[in-house]
This record gives sequence, structure tokens and C-alpha cells, in this order.
Amino acid sequence: MAAFRSRAILAPLVLLAVAIALPFVAPTYYVQFASKALIMGILAMSLNLVVGFGGLVSLCHAAFFGIAGYALALMSPKYDPASFWLTFPAAVAASAFAALTIGALALRTRGIYFIMVTLAFGEMLFFLFHDSKFAGGSDGAFIYNKPALGIGSLNPAWLNLEKPVIFYFFILIILVAVIALLAMIVRSPFGHALTASRDNERRARALGFPIFRLQLTAFTLSGAIAGVAGYFAAAQFGFVAPQMLGWHVSATVLVMVLIGGLRSVAGPLAGALALIGLEEILKATTEYWKLIEGLIVVAIVLMLPNGVRQLLTLVLGGHDDKERDLSHAKRRAHG
Repeated sequence: MAAFRSRAILAPLVLLAVAIALPFVAPTYYVQFASKALIMGILAMSLNLVVGFGGLVSLCHAAFFGIAGYALALMSPKYDPASFWLTFPAAVAASAFAALTIGALALRTRGIYFIMVTLAFGEMLFFLFHDSKFAGGSDGAFIYNKPALGIGSLNPAWLNLEKPVIFYFFILIILVAVIALLAMIVRSPFGHALTASRDNERRARALGFPIFRLQLTAFTLSGAIAGVAGYFAAAQFGFVAPQMLGWHVSATVLVMVLIGGLRSVAGPLAGALALIGLEEILKATTEYWKLIEGLIVVAIVLMLPNGVRQLLTLVLGGHDDKERDLSHAKRRAHG
């Protein structure tokens, strides 16, 4: 077990080293592709906070993703870069407010009704941006310059997000910060109470846990982190469209969570990298890539119920979650 723990600590450090080395050995196209994959990983991890740890299947997280992108587009000057320090907090706050409002209403339902309510709110926001001219309507809106990290006239070259390598490293820093934040949340008393409400809501309520407040807080935090992803997605591509808020984006991100691993902070990141990488390979090899991708996803779900992160556990020679829980239970029973 001690050897497994040491290898489990070493593995993320090795992966981080590989991520840092990537821009120095890969062409610009793959650096930009990696940036996109990391952004989608942030979105998947945000959804997993409510799905994996809260037991709430949401189909409106693409709305929070898109709202942040539109906030950047609406706040950006036409030909000059917007200030990151002004637009980023505003975009994340807009997503968090939308999540707070939708969560306050949707969390009064349970099960399939919660899924349908979140889907309905997501589609309402999709059509709001699709049918309104204030943000370009169905044509979307362009962002001609990436946000500026400098303050005033102080804007050194190593902070220029227009350079793909600088943008990639900035996204990598944000990703590490999001992983650290989520790890802190799920290991805190709040996180333990949230998972207790997921496992047995009636028992948690009987113990005095404020279930609605716990779930609403998690939903709002999740929406804010989804806004972080949406902000950088809009900055990278320089374009926002109503399709960013569509239910199909939420469904795709949910697939990333499922194939990455529900009860792991970084598992959905692995799911995002696997799915986006798989799409890139299949698109270059066959015109029937969607069919093949679907079959592969089904196979992963059936063969790896704990997600692709289970492969890492197998490689390291450790035990999966159920085996560790059983081992802990046996030790408690005997001592």
C-alpha cells in the first residue's frame, strides 16, 4: 500500500512534467489543441462536482460555459484587447449568478425531474442568445483580441496571451489551480457532507445536514468553474455562438465525466483528454468517426466502470475504490 501511494503521488508529477515539456517538442497546432483539451477538462471537472460528488445530473452546464464566453465578448472593445482583470471576474460572476438562480429553482426537484428542469433552463438560455440581437443572434459574436494580462502600459511579452505557448501555460496554471481547489472542497467537511447527501439524502437530512444549502453551494461553485472554462474557450477561439450553450455540449461533457471517473477530482480531465484525443484521431482516419467513437465509448463504460483512471490504478498495482473501502471496513471491524 505504501508503494502504491508513492507511485500514485509520482504519477501526477510525471504527467505535469510531460505537460510542461509539450510546447518545447510539439508543433503549434498540437499546443493549441492541448489548450482546448485542458479547457474542456476544466469544464468536465466542474460538472463532476455536482454529478460525481453531489449525485445531481445537470444538463445545463453548457449554459454557464457559454454565458462566460458571451460576457467576455460583450465586454471586449472591438479592436483593442479587454482587460483580463476586469472581464475574468465579471464573466465568472455572471456564470455563478446564473447557476445560483437556476439551482435555487431546479434543486427543489429530484431525479429525472431535476435533469429535465436543468435541460429546460439550458435551452431557455440557448434561445435567449440565439434569438436576441444584443450578442449577434444566431451568428454569434467575434472577439478580435485575447484579453490582456498587463496593467496599464505594463504588458511584457511573457504575458502576451496571443502567443499560443503563453496561452497554453496560462491555461495549465489555471487547471492546476482548479484541481487544487476541487480537491480542497471535496476533502473538506463541506465535501464530506455533500457526498453524504449523495449516498443517502434521508439519513443526511436526519443528521441535520442542510441539504438544499449544500447542493446549491456546490451547484453555484460548479457553475463558476464552468464559467472559467467558457471564458478561456471564447478567448482561445475568438468567437462565441449560441451553440456553446446547447444541450449537446452538456451531454458531451457528461460523457467525459463518465469515461473519466465519477468519484475522482481529476478523472474527468482524463476523460476529456481521452474523448477529444479520440475524436482527433478518428476524424483523420475515417468519415464514420462518430459511429466508431460511440462504440469505443460504450466499450469503455462497460469494461472500465470506474473510468479510464482505472487504468492508472491497474498500472500502479493498487486497488480500486470498492476494494479500498472494503479493506478499510475490514480493518475497522478487526481493530
